[in-house]
Amino acid sequence: QVRLVESGGGLVQAGGSLRLSCAASRRIFSINVMGWYRQAPGKQRELVASITGGGTIRYAESVKGRFTISYENAKNMVYLQMNSLKPEDTAVYYCNFRPSPFSTDTYWGQGTQVTVSS
Repeated sequence: QVRLVESGGGLVQAGGSLRLSCAASRRIFSINVMGWYRQAPGKQRELVASITGGGTIRYAESVKGRFTISYENAKNMVYLQMNSLKPEDTAVYYCNFRPSPFSTDTYWGQGTQVTVSS
């Protein structure tokens, strides 16, 4: 079992920045995958960014160049730095953990709301 707790959401104007944090209840190993997903009203949950403990990173095309995912293993923390925010980034953002890229096991945090006003 892995517990994930997100924080850092809020209301920001377009063009602004926010940093989301996810506290994991265990250490992130090189094979593990940590990710940030988001779900806007009426839409499916989508991957925003992911990072393995070995440092492999993926971004959704819509956030490339604006968002940065990172982790701090000493604190079991994963971050999502979001810059140049747009109204279309408005969603509930969820932290996700998978034991490996091929695992069907997945764990979710409770989500944190990000609202970007125009």
